[in-house]
Amino acid sequence: MKNFKKNIEKEIIRLGFDSIGYSEPFVDKKTKQRYKNFLNKNYHGDMKWLERHYEKKINPMKIWDKVKTIIVLGQNYGPQENPLFLNKNKNHGNISVYAQNEDYHSVIKKKLLNLQNWFKEKYNLETKIFVDTSPIMEKYFAERSGLGWQGKHTNLVSKSFGSWLFLAEIFLPIKINETKSIINGCGSCVKCLEICPTNAILSNYKIDSKRCISYLTIENKGPIPISLRKLIGNKIYGCDDCLSICPWNKFASETDEKKLISNNKNDLFFFLKFSEDDFKNYFHNSSVKRIGWNRFLRNVIIAAGNSNNKKLIKYIFNHISNNSSLVRGACVWSLSQLMEEKNQKKLKRELKKKEKNSYVLYELNMLG
Repeated sequence: MKNFKKNIEKEIIRLGFDSIGYSEPFVDKKTKQRYKNFLNKNYHGDMKWLERHYEKKINPMKIWDKVKTIIVLGQNYGPQENPLFLNKNKNHGNISVYAQNEDYHSVIKKKLLNLQNWFKEKYNLETKIFVDTSPIMEKYFAERSGLGWQGKHTNLVSKSFGSWLFLAEIFLPIKINETKSIINGCGSCVKCLEICPTNAILSNYKIDSKRCISYLTIENKGPIPISLRKLIGNKIYGCDDCLSICPWNKFASETDEKKLISNNKNDLFFFLKFSEDDFKNYFHNSSVKRIGWNRFLRNVIIAAGNSNNKKLIKYIFNHISNNSSLVRGACVWSLSQLMEEKNQKKLKRELKKKEKNSYVLYELNMLG
């Protein structure tokens, strides 16, 4: 078994992963109850798959009944500089670090497929591989396997990589006896709670996803609530604030994986000039593509409204007749933040002549 583990870890490191741990495929009662409470309070919002897959989430054997060991892998995606600095540039289109280059799902999946083939060829072992999209309590098993601990923001924190670890799993049909306990390193620190722009982190280890900027800009398919729009600032896809502020990031380093190196240099002007084809071409290999053109445009337009930059008005007007009511409504709000009141009234009169959608009419009625 010792040589078996040594060979596994050697191959995993060769493939470019940064952390390795092992866990039994069981979820403890406390975690099951905490997850149930999260669902009962509807903190998951529209992410209904979390309800549908509850039984699988709390019991990995319902995903694969042969599993006896879960190998948890960590892939460092640390940025070169602290993403908090980007919040200050209101004309910047701020995309979460994890989505600034190639889609991590495909990058990691290729490595996992190689590892799966290796297990089959070398040991004739059937395995199952997962990266983020399956109903697995990744952060729980990462903590159980010694990769880090769940911080007060509910994300994983690593002593070696701070907040910047992608997680993946391999299900093995054989038992590997190894457990590691990592002491929670958060202590009395509450910086992640204090920095959250929308107060989505309700208290230690408790988050209301419906208020989270990552949820609002990615999972949320409807209009962003008016009360939260100003708080989003320049963020157009996700949010890294609670990750970025963590003191453990002083031990983090920039990723060695070239396909994951952050590349976030474009401003709101750049994205507002996009057509739908531009969006599809630019983000063809990115996680951003999954929210689609209309939701992305909604996010960019809301950020434009937060920019205080009147030069963006003419670019927002380019989308005021968009086929999507979601986009038109965002345009109305954004223009209300940038235009003089007399111009708002004129715009209101003109648009109400042809607008039929109740949501967009609601936004128009909010104009001066």
